[in-house]
Amino acid sequence: MKPELLQLLVTRSMPFGKYQGRLIADLPGDYLAWFARKGFPPGELGGLLALMHEIDHNGLGDLLTPLRAKRRG
Repeated sequence: MKPELLQLLVTRSMPFGKYQGRLIADLPGDYLAWFARKGFPPGELGGLLALMHEIDHNGLGDLLTPLRAKRRG
């Protein structure tokens, strides 16, 4: 996995839908699970949503904490 992808999770916003404007890293787990069941959108966005789903599903959200701090920094 490219580290740049993790950085995108804390900087890229959801471009549509119920959570439009929310950072991908801040999307609720049930929303990510819905995409996992129904299918992720194509392209980079779908890849980021799938990655965030894996992180959330496996309880690895703390991996993003240093990136969030760096962003505020």
